[in-house]
Amino acid sequence: MNFRHRAFGLVQAVAVVLSLAMPLVVVASSADARVGGGVSSGSRGSRTFSAPPSTSTAPGTAQPFNRTITQPGSPNVGAPGGGFFGRPGMGLFGGLAAGFLGAGLLGMLFGGGLFGGIGGFSSIIGLLLQIALIVFLARLAMGWWQRRNEAQAAYAGGPSPLGAQATYRSGMGGFGLGSGSAPVQILPADYEAFERLLGEIQDAYSNEDVARLGTLATPEMVSYFARDLQANRQRNVVNKVAGTKLLQGDLAEAWREGDTDYASVAMRYSLIDTYVDRSSGRVVEGNGQPEEVTEVWTFLRPRGGNWELSAIQQTS
Repeated sequence: MNFRHRAFGLVQAVAVVLSLAMPLVVVASSADARVGGGVSSGSRGSRTFSAPPSTSTAPGTAQPFNRTITQPGSPNVGAPGGGFFGRPGMGLFGGLAAGFLGAGLLGMLFGGGLFGGIGGFSSIIGLLLQIALIVFLARLAMGWWQRRNEAQAAYAGGPSPLGAQATYRSGMGGFGLGSGSAPVQILPADYEAFERLLGEIQDAYSNEDVARLGTLATPEMVSYFARDLQANRQRNVVNKVAGTKLLQGDLAEAWREGDTDYASVAMRYSLIDTYVDRSSGRVVEGNGQPEEVTEVWTFLRPRGGNWELSAIQQTS
């Protein structure tokens, strides 16, 4: 298949570049607690540089993105396929390479940097491990891409479930009515998915489970999570998050771009957020008491597919 050949060729090219390049140096400041590092990260498609409307849950303004690879004015930003990361001609795998490398995911997986601890350029085993890791990441990315294509094919020809907006309130405090009208209908099952993703993403981050995060969020968001986890490793701490509970939420806006649906949701939730020493397990930050956080999370869904986290914005 031409697509797979081109993708694998790109992977091989990246492997050669990495084997010849200077060692990567990961510079990461002390990360804030909880998933997302307490900053605004990700992409909202063509609305990345427009603030989502305020809601009763988040009456203030969502902060602009501190971390995003979407470029202003880029075509098809956020859409699956070509230009997924807002850089025309870069494509899915080019964006993945930039995201993973820029975020230091490779360094995190090896511990202490891509070339650290394995003998640098003098180690043939180290080089083989690097190439094997790149191939592994490429296979994950291809599997992700194929699942999306299969979901879109299964949806083709079927009735569209999208229409007017619905209201939903979950048993945990949950979501109320968001904006008065939305081009995309958000159904009770969608709100349940948002609430579930809130907890599952926090749990996966707390467990430093990057593979699990890859099934719950876009590659861009996973790259940011990986960079934050690498910063924690450099500090010899683990960010433990527990007891995540949605207290209140409402829909800020929902829209469609091509075959991709978007939903920005204001969420106020509580959690117990601590840092523990990686060696001893001793709590070094946090008092073990629940705290409340209000953020705007944006989810995207390819037609017929599942919702994935694509952005987190702090509120003021």
